[in-house]
Amino acid sequence: MTAPLDAARLKAALTGTYAQVDVVESTGSTNADLRAVGQAGGADRTVLFAEEQTAGLGRRARHWVSPPHTGLYVSVLLRPDVPAQRIPWITLLAGVALVRTARGIGVDAVLKWPNDLLANGSKCAGVLAEADGGVVLGMGLNVAALPGDVPPGAGGLPATSLEQQGATTTDRTKIAIDLLKNLAELDDAWRREHGDPIAAGLHAEYRRHCSTLGQRVRVELPADRELVGTAVEIDTDGQLVVRADDGSRHSVHAGDVVHLRSAAG
Repeated sequence: MTAPLDAARLKAALTGTYAQVDVVESTGSTNADLRAVGQAGGADRTVLFAEEQTAGLGRRARHWVSPPHTGLYVSVLLRPDVPAQRIPWITLLAGVALVRTARGIGVDAVLKWPNDLLANGSKCAGVLAEADGGVVLGMGLNVAALPGDVPPGAGGLPATSLEQQGATTTDRTKIAIDLLKNLAELDDAWRREHGDPIAAGLHAEYRRHCSTLGQRVRVELPADRELVGTAVEIDTDGQLVVRADDGSRHSVHAGDVVHLRSAAG
């Protein structure tokens, strides 16, 4: 457990970059709260932090464990004026912001496609974006050491935290400011290029941090299907390109990826 978030410090650092920044002690889900704000016409870059979530969700409606005063649980309402087919890049953009933030405090973090933040093979953070009255981008980042009873995620991926991975600080207010500044910088560049991830430099930066590329993977797809092969590329729509064992190539836009081993191993 760490000190409470300093709402005044957050607002002072982020005002001008974000339309509104609020901190609540507890809520069911910051994403659910901001979906309601978005439906009511809330402003682009409205931010909500919660010290605790009682019904936080990850991708595919999985429960996200959100112990009080331990991590960062934040959602951002975004209204980017970009082509619809570029909107999926928001979650990859968030992944890059998380990597920048973790590396800035000494954690050797990487990304598992599409946006899981990993350190030493364990998961530090996840991202969930929902299009409803704008795009609501939710991020859950484990900061302080976790209790021992946090269940593993998809594919048996264990949970970890920045503190457990040697972070130079566990000041959640500082980390929150760094994260949202990184997010805004990436988002600004992406919007300037009308959502083009290559022109914005986002595609190249994402690829540099993506540990999935070159790995032999199993992709767990909807309807209990799966794809096994080698992850060979991230395409311009943010999809993972997998070369199956029969040589065929498949572009995956959604699914749980399990790293099996290096393709050269």
